Amino acid sequence: MNKPLKKFYVGNIQIAVWQNTGKNKEFYTVTLSRRFKNANEEWQNSNSLRVNDIPKAILGLQEAYKQLALKELAPDTLGE
Repeated sequence: MNKPLKKFYVGNIQIAVWQNTGKNKEFYTVTLSRRFKNANEEWQNSNSLRVNDIPKAILGLQEAYKQLALKELAPDTLGE
């Protein structure tokens, strides 16, 4: 399984940046998830956010966008 190029954490919110290759072109995608522990104290991921998670998600997405827009993410310099 592929690993993300970079992960950003803001509290329990995780933003992952993925590097992809298309026809003669590289591009990036971003995933967002909320981490939590279930009743058995095992870490799980959810795609749904609580109201208090929204500002954290915004902050993480802004940071991912900033680094992508400024081309600060590079496979040889920023890895997982």
